[in-house]
Amino acid sequence: MVTDILQQISYGVYVVSARDKDKPTGCIANSVMQITSSPAIIAVSMHHDNHTHAVIRQSGKFAVSVLAEDSDPAIIGTFGFRSGRDTDKFAQVNSRTVEDVAVVEDACGYFVCEVVGQTETPTHTIFLGAVQKSELFGNRTPMTYAYYHAVIKGKSPKNAPTYVPAATESAKGPQAKRKFQCSVCGYVYEGEELPEDFVCPVCGVPSTRFSEI
Repeated sequence: MVTDILQQISYGVYVVSARDKDKPTGCIANSVMQITSSPAIIAVSMHHDNHTHAVIRQSGKFAVSVLAEDSDPAIIGTFGFRSGRDTDKFAQVNSRTVEDVAVVEDACGYFVCEVVGQTETPTHTIFLGAVQKSELFGNRTPMTYAYYHAVIKGKSPKNAPTYVPAATESAKGPQAKRKFQCSVCGYVYEGEELPEDFVCPVCGVPSTRFSEI
């Protein structure tokens, strides 16, 4: 199967969150879409293995924070490449609680949804949520998945619906610079040398976790 055409479908970058008993949790998602306008129904795709998937199923509620192009890339590292089972992700970002669900403040805004239906696939559950509350934070530009790859140079978490193994990605032409890849999140640094004090802008690991590709 040629996956390149699938990568032409437009996506955003979002933090999907839910209340896990006495603490919030969440993960990065790119498959979020509006299904209807009145009432406003949102569809969110969650991998069965994600902790957030189990929490949404148990709580019946979720929130979506829409990340902006100028949102701190470390948010993607925190929510996309760590598990809420053993990490308090919201301890590392500014947030607020809305309708008992935490939302990220460094974002374009958010909407909180009550689950009104769900559809199963072999690997993911598509949750349908009726929007209960929403808010816009200023006039910021939403981050697209294309922007995330081209500008931030991040990779898809393995559980993302759009994940493509590195071996199947298309060749991009001759490499003019050396490339060093983060072993945690896949971020690629391009340059003559990788500075010893370099810290991954996506997941925050040091240069020792990079290898040349």
